[in-house]
Amino acid sequence: MCASINAYTGSPFPNKRQLILMKTKAMRSGAWFKVLRKIDRALLDLTITVIDNIRSAKLAKSISEILEKLKNAINSLSNHFYATGLPLAQKISLSGQKIGNHSAISWQYDISFIKFLGVLQVNANKTFSQ
Repeated sequence: MCASINAYTGSPFPNKRQLILMKTKAMRSGAWFKVLRKIDRALLDLTITVIDNIRSAKLAKSISEILEKLKNAINSLSNHFYATGLPLAQKISLSGQKIGNHSAISWQYDISFIKFLGVLQVNANKTFSQ
């Protein structure tokens, strides 16, 4: 996240808004507690609370490492949902085509639909495995 210049501040470091956005994504995906140690979560929370714009290179380096961990975890989860949902989307698309729905061919290429099916499948497995 440090590689590009922030459009709002002109700083190469992430701002408060970007940190909040990444924290929200991480919490929604479950990566917040799975990937980060308590000290990492505390540092990110404290940075969000106290600082609007990061000016310290040392703090920015630490925050960037934390954000990189979160990005990798979120991307990994997204890829898992895609891999799980793709065969389901292909089956549903084929079924839709067989009953005469001509637009059903596009369902197997719709990334949002594929990930949605993947999330449903992963959650269904958790629900029934207990």
